[in-house]
Amino acid sequence: MSSLFSPLKIRNLTLPNRIVVSPMCQYVADNGKATAWHQVHLGGLALSGASMVFLEATAVEAAGRITAGDLGLWNDDTEAALQPVIKAMRLVSKAAIVMQLGHAGRKASSAVPWKGGKLVDLSAGGWENFGPSPIPHTEGDRAPTTLDAAGLDRMRQAFASTAERAARLGLDGVELHAAHGYLLHQFLSPISNRRTDAYGGSLENRMRFPLEVFDAVRAAFPADKAVGVRLSATDWMDGGWDVEQSIAFVKALQARGVDFIDVSSAGISPEQQISAGPGYQVPFAAQIKQATGVTTIAVGLITEATQAEDVIASGKADLVALARGMLYDPRWAWHAAAELGATIEVPPSYLRAAPHGQSKLFRRG
Repeated sequence: MSSLFSPLKIRNLTLPNRIVVSPMCQYVADNGKATAWHQVHLGGLALSGASMVFLEATAVEAAGRITAGDLGLWNDDTEAALQPVIKAMRLVSKAAIVMQLGHAGRKASSAVPWKGGKLVDLSAGGWENFGPSPIPHTEGDRAPTTLDAAGLDRMRQAFASTAERAARLGLDGVELHAAHGYLLHQFLSPISNRRTDAYGGSLENRMRFPLEVFDAVRAAFPADKAVGVRLSATDWMDGGWDVEQSIAFVKALQARGVDFIDVSSAGISPEQQISAGPGYQVPFAAQIKQATGVTTIAVGLITEATQAEDVIASGKADLVALARGMLYDPRWAWHAAAELGATIEVPPSYLRAAPHGQSKLFRRG
């Protein structure tokens, strides 16, 4: 029996396989509001065969958007715009739907990637960005506004409020985005956090605000539903955040009831030195899982069925998440099931799509 197609229970969820669609920013929202693009895009991914689909990073306040096109969930308008998207996904698929809650911090107010991705000047439509310290992400950019006590409280409330809205939308879980150089990661990393108060300096202090945000979200989201965290296991920089600190952070999250850890890396600075290759981030997930026993999601150039099968079968991680690979091949999970001799659930309308001689590939969903 394929390990990749074995079930897994996470709090209230029983997932029929270990394949996850990663959150992928689309940069096409209308002032935070989901559009027809999201309904078509996410509806298609819900039909991929993956057991869990993440919505893209969703800003908890307007100032927390990476770009002007980021999806958001901070008011009634953004909540209402997501309702038909979630309804459509539920109509076509049983996949669990999870939202990634994010705030870009000092990386907010950027241009979309296909227009260079650089910080947008205030005079050109950009907006004030915030961070733990007045240190810009890229040398020469304007420095973020340092979050004071009132600002920290506003952030905690924003994350909790968005979690409440996600619950009203009927989502199956939420994930805090503490990776890729965004706000919560900025507090964790000594590269971006130079505070001298209770939120900076020591590891305990740098973890304090992300842990407070987790507590606020966990309290705001239904107790029977899952709350996870995505982290960058390493900054790929000397003197930065690393795996040992990540393990300490995960242990603190476990004490607070975290349900899963989504293990990525990098993003804190353009000076990072990444050694990328097939499955290059899987060892980080394996180290965290071995040290803590937490349910882990492995990511990073996982492209082949046999590669994903090995990650699960060898115990390196509990789930594998695909992003670009799923966009390139929206039926990746179907093809993996065929290659590994597994059976995958599909809607009745798709039962006749199985290739000749592989009638046992599909079961009715």
